[in-house]
Amino acid sequence: MDILITAFANVVTPAALMTLVLGTLAGILVGALPGLSSTMGVALCIPITFSMPPDLALILLGAVYVSSVYGGSVTAILLRTPGTDASIATALDGYPMAAAGRGGEAIGMATLASLFGGLISVFVLLAIAPPLSTIALAFGPQEYTWLAIFGLVTIVGVVSERPVKGVLSAALGLILACVGLDAFTGEQRFTFGQSELFDGIPLLPVLIGLFSVSQAFNLCVPRSGGVLSEDAQQLQGRSLPHWSDLKRCHRTLWRSSLIGSIVGILPGAGTSIAAFISYNEARRHSRHPERFGKGEIEGVAASEAANNAVTGGTLIPTLTLGIPGNAVTAVFVGGLTIHGMIPGPSLFTQHAESTYTLIVSLLFANLLFAVLGLWLCRYMVKVTRVPGAVLGPMILLFSVVGSYALRNEMFDVWLAVGCGLMGYYLERWRYPAAPLVIALILGPILEVNFRRAMQISQWDMTTFFTRPLSLALGLLVVLALVVPLWRRWRRRHAAIV
Repeated sequence: MDILITAFANVVTPAALMTLVLGTLAGILVGALPGLSSTMGVALCIPITFSMPPDLALILLGAVYVSSVYGGSVTAILLRTPGTDASIATALDGYPMAAAGRGGEAIGMATLASLFGGLISVFVLLAIAPPLSTIALAFGPQEYTWLAIFGLVTIVGVVSERPVKGVLSAALGLILACVGLDAFTGEQRFTFGQSELFDGIPLLPVLIGLFSVSQAFNLCVPRSGGVLSEDAQQLQGRSLPHWSDLKRCHRTLWRSSLIGSIVGILPGAGTSIAAFISYNEARRHSRHPERFGKGEIEGVAASEAANNAVTGGTLIPTLTLGIPGNAVTAVFVGGLTIHGMIPGPSLFTQHAESTYTLIVSLLFANLLFAVLGLWLCRYMVKVTRVPGAVLGPMILLFSVVGSYALRNEMFDVWLAVGCGLMGYYLERWRYPAAPLVIALILGPILEVNFRRAMQISQWDMTTFFTRPLSLALGLLVVLALVVPLWRRWRRRHAAIV
């Protein structure tokens, strides 16, 4: 308690509060702009922290991290242009809400859900970091294989109205995930001699292309409509959801926050996986699953609570074991080591004051981005009133800059444009893009861990059922497949009767 009181005192100093405000504003901006990921935002802040005291440096990095995850929801909702991959699931229902004139309400729910998930993850980080880190160490290649399969199964839930087209879209994503050097043999696969593809197809240009460039094309084509519906132009900018919606979503907020915290602890799982798993679970437990994908506020709540809950979860293995939970926390480790703080048990003994200052600052950062988000909400919704002929080229410009900034390669720009054309026609032909992105993210995780498990067991498939945790995850996958089919059969049977 003495350390916690000291940490609170460190955070409420004028210098720390100013650092929090600047870091939060920068994080929201980084998250909202396509191509500027949370990883890039934290990485860009590392040089700034060289001359800063360790406490202020960690406060800055933490504020940029948590607020950038939230910032991606703004453009995902208003323009169907996710600033980060964490906000892809948010766009599925947030964008239809904005198109129906409820953009402010959608951002308000996204803000409150992000705050709820972020606070839950901070308390999890503060209270039970060491025990939960032990669970993460129990995950071997068998468990990660089942986890990746479970993520792919959520595709069925996301696109249950068009399962065949969803499966075809996911298959295309898995094919694209095979591009690059084989992780075990080093042989080239579908690279066509392009050195830029040796590490596989970069996710960010694909994400920018499918969701940002395609939306720019949509806005520039009058008959395609875009966000500028008549309802959207009459938008009043309500910044808070109705009390009835909050009451209806409270179970979803708790469930998604816990899912996000648990997924965050698993190294490499990431915010997008947590968001889609939570989105699928919200749909599965909903009384009106048919509303999802058409402007259901519960879908926004599920996605945003989960992806912000991941932020605290990823820091658990990072701080206690030195195992980065994702790319952002890998950069975070660099920020720690620069100031002589080696991740591991020593952080909670030799550097306890700075470590708990970081954790407490995450609590303040979550509160701060919520206040700023709700305050700016009524102004942010006005972006939907910008003519499509102006908004489209602006999105395209940011998309090109974001694609190039990743690796300073023109190849990534052309890849984003190509994926933009593909995304434009996928939408016109009613093929969902979300399964393609999910498969592209999970494909390498599935392949590497499946082959590793096979090599360890000498190609004995029973290895996926002999470990208790692996068997439990396998049963979870079976339930995720069977339960939706059973519910659909019940609805059809009830309709016939």
